[in-house]
Amino acid sequence: MESHIKILPNSLSFASITIATVTLLFLKTPENCVPKTSNPKPHHKFPKSTCDFSHRSLTSIHKKNKKLWSSKDWLNKVSFFSSLFHDLQTLNHLNNRSRVLCVSAGAGHEVMEMKQIGLKDVSGVEVVESPPLVSRADPHNLPFFDGVFDLGFSAQFDRALFPRRYAAEMERTVRAGGACVVAVEACGDAEVQEVASLFRKSRFVMADSVTLTGT
Repeated sequence: MESHIKILPNSLSFASITIATVTLLFLKTPENCVPKTSNPKPHHKFPKSTCDFSHRSLTSIHKKNKKLWSSKDWLNKVSFFSSLFHDLQTLNHLNNRSRVLCVSAGAGHEVMEMKQIGLKDVSGVEVVESPPLVSRADPHNLPFFDGVFDLGFSAQFDRALFPRRYAAEMERTVRAGGACVVAVEACGDAEVQEVASLFRKSRFVMADSVTLTGT
């Protein structure tokens, strides 16, 4: 009886090895795999297997931007900035010779509109870059020398992680006599004053839809 007990596990192990070997011998390449020498499958929008993955074509930045910039949402946002920047021109805070920094510029709506109205020197920065309109930079630690811009602009000031530091960096990069412009949502005078108080080196001026702080 003891000899049978010892032989049985060995027999099972041998059978398992045999089955595994036979399985490996009969394995073959799945039919849905694309040979390396074949052309990409144009009808596959997304890869259906690891075999298709390497054949996905990359969309160029130019093509992506062309589609994005023609969308209704994009055009509406750019249109909003058009009226806002017209007000700044009327107040003599913006002209075609102005050097402008757009902080937290997102995908670059405001940068595009400034270029469209004739400004040549516009820089847009954001935590995530969106070439060619917006470069990567931390708004709390801007990679620019002191006083190199005539105007600093932000439509996302309310999302700043450290508002006081954010405001200080805008002031630092704008020259004496220039302006820091912050677009804010509709709110009461107390909230607007609170935002303006963060710009310690500037004097506060109120205008429709924007807070102007001249350095």
